[in-house]
Amino acid sequence: MSDLLNVRDLRVTFPIRREGALPWSKPQPLQAVAGVDFTLRPGETLGVVGESGCGKSTLARALIGLVPATGLARWNDGQDLLAMTPRQMMAYRSDIQMVFQDPLASLNPRMTVGQIIAEPLTTHRPKLGRAEVKDRVRAMMEKVGLLSNQINRYPHEFSGGQCQRIGIARALIVEPRLIICDEPVSALDVSIQAQVINLLIRLQKDLGLSLIFIAHDLSVVKHISDRVMVLYLGRVMETASSDDLYGNPQHPYTQALLSAVPVPDPTIETSKTIVPLAGDLPSPMNPPSGCVFRTRCPRAQARCAAEVPELLGGDHGIACHFPGHLTETEIAHARRTEAA
Repeated sequence: MSDLLNVRDLRVTFPIRREGALPWSKPQPLQAVAGVDFTLRPGETLGVVGESGCGKSTLARALIGLVPATGLARWNDGQDLLAMTPRQMMAYRSDIQMVFQDPLASLNPRMTVGQIIAEPLTTHRPKLGRAEVKDRVRAMMEKVGLLSNQINRYPHEFSGGQCQRIGIARALIVEPRLIICDEPVSALDVSIQAQVINLLIRLQKDLGLSLIFIAHDLSVVKHISDRVMVLYLGRVMETASSDDLYGNPQHPYTQALLSAVPVPDPTIETSKTIVPLAGDLPSPMNPPSGCVFRTRCPRAQARCAAEVPELLGGDHGIACHFPGHLTETEIAHARRTEAA
């Protein structure tokens, strides 16, 4: 089975002018995404996790052309999405759709639900008649769990979970092959999160979709993802199948993230070992030399400052000079560093 999307050395750099800098001074580069590689197969879900500021949303926006990027993003037909002009990209807009983080803010408050969901059809399927468009909109509303008789209501008349269903319906109406979900449940209540996640899983199976699912909640990512990619300061730290990464994390950063996931069983929660993350996330304007995680890593050595680790390991890729489970001594050292 050929890959749906093959991404190599994806980079996004923003020119930033420092506060107080002279108007004619040269902007400083901020590398939000620093050479990301991954592949996505048809019908697969790739989860993308990491702390705020690690480049997850920028990665998503680069893939659909909302921010300029360099590298290679080869689509199933061999075309490079990053090399396309906006006009050329229009032909692929119906294949790649996005669901945004804030369900209400992503909907036009002056348009009815029917108009919002129908808008991609009028753009990408202009030959469809008005009656057929309306029939497709009603059918899609029912497919995502909305009542078709709500077609003439406005977004403010719906709850957050319902607004996210509207956003999903808008993305699905043009029958895409890939949906990029940028933290689609982070603004919702926990019970509504589960409903939206289960809806996405059902729709993926029914429609044969591929998903790139971005989230902070690692328990949500585990539930929906086939493979997971861990980002830190725009770089991939570890990538593996969901079962392998959650069951056998090898990178110290992944271990720290997973140890912070709450467990509903109080006995397990109180007895598990927490791997602390010392300090704050460094500025992407001035990232650490070598391994970008070394300033917070309990296992960092001189080599980590001198060499950038390559992502090695095949199906379970790890960008670390000294991978493996942290020892009790290393975890104790991390706790002392954090306390200091």
